[in-house]
Amino acid sequence: MGHVKYIGAGEAADYLNLTDRRVTGLCRSGEIKDAVREGKKWMMPEEEVIAYARSRNTRGREDSAGLRPCAVGNTSYVDVIRDCYYVDKTLLIKELVDDKSMVTLFTRPRRFGKTLAMSMLKTFFERTEEDTALYFKDKKIWSCGKKYRELQGKFPVIFLSFKDVKYNNWADSMEAIRLVLRDEFRRHSELEHSEKLDGADRDFYQRMVRGTLSSVEYSRSLLYLTKMLAAHCGEQVIILIDEYDTPIQQGFIKGFYEDVITFMRNFLSGGLKDNDELLFGVLTGILRVSKENLFSGLNNLSVNTVLDTKYSDCFGFTENEVQGMADYYGKPEKMDEIRAWYDGYRFGSREIYNPWSVSSYFYNDCTAKNFWVNTSDNEILRNLMAAITPELAEELISLLQGRRVSTQINTEVIYPGIADGPDAVFSFLLLAGYLTPERVPEETDIGTFADLRLPNLEVRRVYNTEILSWIKGRTSPNAVSQVEKAIYLNDAERLKEALRNYMLTCASSFDGAAEGFYHGMVLGLVASLSSRYYIRSNRESGEGRFDLQLEPKQKSLPGVIMEFKAAGAKDAGRLPELAEKALRQIEDHAYKTEMQQRGIEKIVCYGAAFSGKKVEIRVG
Repeated sequence: MGHVKYIGAGEAADYLNLTDRRVTGLCRSGEIKDAVREGKKWMMPEEEVIAYARSRNTRGREDSAGLRPCAVGNTSYVDVIRDCYYVDKTLLIKELVDDKSMVTLFTRPRRFGKTLAMSMLKTFFERTEEDTALYFKDKKIWSCGKKYRELQGKFPVIFLSFKDVKYNNWADSMEAIRLVLRDEFRRHSELEHSEKLDGADRDFYQRMVRGTLSSVEYSRSLLYLTKMLAAHCGEQVIILIDEYDTPIQQGFIKGFYEDVITFMRNFLSGGLKDNDELLFGVLTGILRVSKENLFSGLNNLSVNTVLDTKYSDCFGFTENEVQGMADYYGKPEKMDEIRAWYDGYRFGSREIYNPWSVSSYFYNDCTAKNFWVNTSDNEILRNLMAAITPELAEELISLLQGRRVSTQINTEVIYPGIADGPDAVFSFLLLAGYLTPERVPEETDIGTFADLRLPNLEVRRVYNTEILSWIKGRTSPNAVSQVEKAIYLNDAERLKEALRNYMLTCASSFDGAAEGFYHGMVLGLVASLSSRYYIRSNRESGEGRFDLQLEPKQKSLPGVIMEFKAAGAKDAGRLPELAEKALRQIEDHAYKTEMQQRGIEKIVCYGAAFSGKKVEIRVG
């Protein structure tokens, strides 16, 4: 340890008037610089302990125990490090500098620290009248060397956030984008009268502020602002665009997708493609949105997704970072609960915690509940569910029951294509944070394959509130209740009546519906039984594939097998015959085999035949 005097946690605790546990938490979280671990003990430079003691009076809000609150909802880097507990993610700066990529796009789920990271980048690189180095001198980036310190506060920065562009039509959305651009121009008010700009540039600036630019000029405004800043400052420009795909997602949901894609393509290409004044650019979002040629010709775009190892610990919290928070707040015994609720994500090869939820957990006195799902509406998820098929619904239910789904992953899935088959659906759910790989995905010559699962208890609640409830929501609560009761009572007549009443009162027309339609309808009606049954459809058993199977989780309950038939209106009179045929098929093809091999002794079989809004049921 050289000539530096190191002291242990006990001595530091006496000096700081804190508990040993609190001091250990400060070491884990990096609050006391250059602390090192020797075996099970922490040793700290005495001068750093003294520096921390001096800073406690100027470091912002602390509670009666001297603890700083978690930052929940605050995405300003400066505000957070002044007033709140901060998990140091400044090494993102080093990785970006070392990469030398011209444009980097980070795709991560919402509320995984993207906006705070972008604010940190802006604060570090932007040249301002304030000495912003003081916000980094006690952070990890500062000890990385002179090469990185010399970049601090040196460059003009353009910072745009489209996170609030959520409107129901293109006119209002474009107006919101105009205001975002106007505010960023105003933030660089030195340009209005800069003698280093010509008259045309100053006129463009003034017309932007007045809101009188043409639509073409707005689409070129990122390029113009870059060139004006470079001319005024004599340095290349950094462009940071946070949540670039929010207006694109809104356009897809609300029906103005082509309008927003056309604008964003011209806007982004102008600033990021073949721009000699660009030092580098960073964008964040949920999806890549590439196949629309949004980044047409941008051959220097580097895309980093949840599957990539690089930058895997720059968004979200690692195990050590959460352990440091638990120690800091004196709650190390809560780690098991935190893991169960908010851990479980895999970014690259790293296990990652949801940072929003972990911070909210500590902010709310360590009360475990759903935080992430309530941070925004889940309309895109509900749009996704509109294209559900019986097979997809069955796989979603199986996820809720703790099983995995195997799928090919497409990290370039686009909004209009998110419902194009199970692979697209599961790829979107992965990128959006609703699923995570069980292990590192397998790369093959025909694509990327992965076993996906629910990350944790919190996301399981999402499936209950958004996915499973949507499946159930396609039916009336009374119909669900009556179907449940009929199954529990082994009552074929009650089941027939429940299905018949549902179809009679349903607003949709059942005329001409195929067997798969009725299959999906019944699957939705029984989805609420997933707490007591493993629900499977179209699986092999015996000598064929059953339509629907309910395998009881407790052997005291009966197993259920259903087989469906459908007939056109002219054959509606044959429904009793078709129901009998469906029932015989269960027996003839030995569909009971799978459950019998698992020790299920009582199995009730239903043959159901449908035509329009008519139904016949046979039980065996």
